[in-house]
Amino acid sequence: MKIIGLIPAFNEEENIVDTVSSLLLNCPDVDYVVINDCSTDQTRSILRKNNFNYLDLPINLGIGGAMQTGYKYALEHEYDIAFQFDGDGQHRAEYIQDLINPIIEGDADLVIGSRFINCEGYQSSNIRRTGINILRWTIKVTTGVTIHDVTSGFRAVDKKLMTFFAQNYAQDYPEPESVVAAIVNGCKVVEVPTEMNERKKGKSSIGKTKAVYYMIKVTLAIFFYKLIGKK
Repeated sequence: MKIIGLIPAFNEEENIVDTVSSLLLNCPDVDYVVINDCSTDQTRSILRKNNFNYLDLPINLGIGGAMQTGYKYALEHEYDIAFQFDGDGQHRAEYIQDLINPIIEGDADLVIGSRFINCEGYQSSNIRRTGINILRWTIKVTTGVTIHDVTSGFRAVDKKLMTFFAQNYAQDYPEPESVVAAIVNGCKVVEVPTEMNERKKGKSSIGKTKAVYYMIKVTLAIFFYKLIGKK
């Protein structure tokens, strides 16, 4: 099966070399592409200098637009599995095989790497865990499915979902909404235990104020998905 790692990156000049190097070290037979989301720092220069594979977006689209670009790329190049591997260094490449195995074995369409199954490694901040719990409850109420790590960006999809996400992918804070979209459209979603790293360098694009805004926005979007049903 053809497998590709999609690495969204915005202003990750301090992390992108270690991120790509970790992927190449742990998964040398897997393809990858960095989606440079119109970074304003030296990310693009570093990608070019190191001869990394990358797409250069002319305007900043946010994580949703960057990932949708990646899914379009993966689909056009006939990949069977695509996984998200964030450019900030929080995802750990040694868990990629665990992430894609359920798809290879035909047991899942979407696999999420979850911090909250074995509760090992970095567990996020208190305020984010509160938001995660609220979104977890919302998804459970609306779909009947319990997803422990609803905001995890460490995930893999099969070709069916790749095709869907290339045309329909939530913007701003897409992880919880995309999970609901997958469930509503009859896809099988599973979680596998993983550990993640705390961001050591750079700054997250989602501060406390944005986190509250996105939690409200995503909660409303989830209920909206429940009302409209399949896309």
